[in-house]
Amino acid sequence: MGMGTSTFVIRWVNLLTMLLAVAVIIFGVWMSTHNDGCRRSLTFPVIALGGFIFLISIIGFLGACKRSVVLLWIYLFVLLIVLIAILVFTVLAFIVTNNGSGHSNPGLRYKEYKLNDYSSIEKRVKSDYIWLMTEFHHLTKNS
Repeated sequence: MGMGTSTFVIRWVNLLTMLLAVAVIIFGVWMSTHNDGCRRSLTFPVIALGGFIFLISIIGFLGACKRSVVLLWIYLFVLLIVLIAILVFTVLAFIVTNNGSGHSNPGLRYKEYKLNDYSSIEKRVKSDYIWLMTEFHHLTKNS
C-alpha cells in the first residue's frame, strides 16, 4: 500500500467522520430546543464532542490532502490519546459494573448493589465528603 492509497483512505474516512460530527452538532442543537431538563443539560457536552470530532477530522483531512507530515503526526497523536481514554473508560466501566459483587434477592430479577461492595470507591467518597465538609466548616467559620 503506497503513500497515495493511505492518504486516499485517510481523506475518505475523515470526510465521513466530519459529516458524522456535523450530525452530532446538529443533534446537540436540536436537544437545546427542548424544555426537558435532561436533554438541555446534555446539550453542551454533545456539541463539544461533535466539535472535537470535527476538529480531529479536519486535521487528518488537511494532513492527507496537503501531504503535511506535521498535521498527520498531530492527527495520530490526538487519536492515540483518544484511544487511551476510551481504553481507560472501558476498564473503569468494567470495574464498576462487575457482575460478581451484586446480591441476589428473592422475587427480584436483578441483583442489588450497595456502595460497600466497592470498598475503594466508598473510601474515596467518604474521604472527599469529610474533606469537603471540613473546608465548608472552615469557610463558614471565617466569614
